[in-house]
Amino acid sequence: MPELFAQLLRQDFAELEAAARSWRLLADKLGDTQADSGKYVSGPLHRDRWAGVGADYGFAALEATESKLGTGRINAHLIHAVLDGLNTRMQESQRKLRNAVADAEKAGHTVRADGWVEPVEAVDPKYHNDPDHQGVQQRANVGLGGYRARIEAAVKEASTVCTNAAELLHQIDPFDLDKRYGGDHAREDAVRVGEFLGVDRKNLPDGKDPKRTAAWWAGLDDGKRDMFLAAFPERLGTLDGLPTTVRDSANRTTLDIQLNDYALREGSLGHHDRYLYQSLSALKEKLDAADVVPPQKRLYLLKYGLTKDGTAVVSVGNPDTAKDTAVFVPGTSHQLDSMGGDIDRMNKLQNAAGKRTPNGASDVAAVVWLDYDAPELDTDPGSADLSVLGISTDERAQSGGAKLRDFTRGLRAAHQGDQATHLTVLGHSYGSTTVGAADAGGSGLGADDVVVMGSPGLTVSRADQLHTDPGHLWVGAAKDDKVSEFASGLSLGVDPKVAWFGARQMYVDTHGHSGYWDDGSQSLANQGRVIAGLNPETRGPEPWPDQPSYSPPAPRRWL
Repeated sequence: MPELFAQLLRQDFAELEAAARSWRLLADKLGDTQADSGKYVSGPLHRDRWAGVGADYGFAALEATESKLGTGRINAHLIHAVLDGLNTRMQESQRKLRNAVADAEKAGHTVRADGWVEPVEAVDPKYHNDPDHQGVQQRANVGLGGYRARIEAAVKEASTVCTNAAELLHQIDPFDLDKRYGGDHAREDAVRVGEFLGVDRKNLPDGKDPKRTAAWWAGLDDGKRDMFLAAFPERLGTLDGLPTTVRDSANRTTLDIQLNDYALREGSLGHHDRYLYQSLSALKEKLDAADVVPPQKRLYLLKYGLTKDGTAVVSVGNPDTAKDTAVFVPGTSHQLDSMGGDIDRMNKLQNAAGKRTPNGASDVAAVVWLDYDAPELDTDPGSADLSVLGISTDERAQSGGAKLRDFTRGLRAAHQGDQATHLTVLGHSYGSTTVGAADAGGSGLGADDVVVMGSPGLTVSRADQLHTDPGHLWVGAAKDDKVSEFASGLSLGVDPKVAWFGARQMYVDTHGHSGYWDDGSQSLANQGRVIAGLNPETRGPEPWPDQPSYSPPAPRRWL
């Protein structure tokens, strides 16, 4: 203790602070290098569709290198976090020690160079055993034991912190930096470092209340945010209510770890894992290609999952800052390997809405939400054979609907600025059934507008059984859409296009079950109008045959 006492009492922490800053700068530089590699190297190559044997090997090498840069960034950040935490806690121990010494000396004690507190000599030592003087001596030294204990505790605390920090630094393995499994090891290191800094899994929100989750994140300082991201990315990526950029960063981290794991086991993968590996790789390529696009076209990975046929939620544009946000729920036979086409649809929806907003596509975010198990069909989606594998019941719609409600509540909680985003939820095919189930249950979707196309039913008998105002529930159906023609009104609720259901007609000019996003079509333009907060144009050859004559709600704004 004597040596440690003297060291701690006079310790200057300037060098420790400088070391922590240097590691933080290195972490930032590695992160910037990883991002620049995507922006200036792999991103343009994906955008330009580089292909062939050379491309396969080249992309594999680039992905591995970028993954290692990410691992290096995390490790450098962890070293910074340990040193920064060590500095903070050592300085706290030093303050405790100096305060104990100052208090002891103020009380008249002498603190020796080895930390021992001498008793006050209130009476001549020759009278210590004199009963008439013992009380005086005892009263003068009443706090002696406390001062000694405080000094010992401060030195012991500092010693323990130093030992723990040294062990953590030793466990951050530099040999992980050139390994594809390094990211997963870095995450394990982050969990240990988090415990050292008071960041624990038990501190994470339960995810049941997006507003509470948003408030929890807002209350964290930058250091703790970084540690939670490094230690628990798989959890943060799923929490509704967190900022879009946080979820995107967390999910990209876990996606890289998952792809690296598949790559290491590629020769032994079963059919399902091979399908997931291929689908996630394609999704990663789509994300990488968007590294070089304008900011409003950036892709954000808000969630992905490996259950069943795989799930994913991807946004074109940032919904946290968008004035108008669209959430699109795809339907039958859509799964993880369909995400590329669904993202392309989101680009079209964003463009269609952007034509009708003051700042163009910058005002709009379009999210494809495939976080449920969509039913499968053995036949072409345009076929009249719709009786297989779940489409005849609303079981999957009800299960997915609960998740969809949480997601839209999370968008509301995470949105920035004083004015709430105008939220439109769109559903196609069985996706519209999921939208209906979501809006009928709980407190609804909280949407300003709902659009359903090619719907087999919304799980309800009338529009007013949904939370959305029937005047803002838009139904589009091509005359030759076989799902709407043959399946609607059978087992998933009343046909939403019949007049007495109470919804409003959205004019479409496209054909079939999947033509609603055809370029240059009025079907696509009308969806864009609704997303932008406008009423769709109602011109068309004929209203639905049984459309009643009634006065619709007044238009909110028209171009």
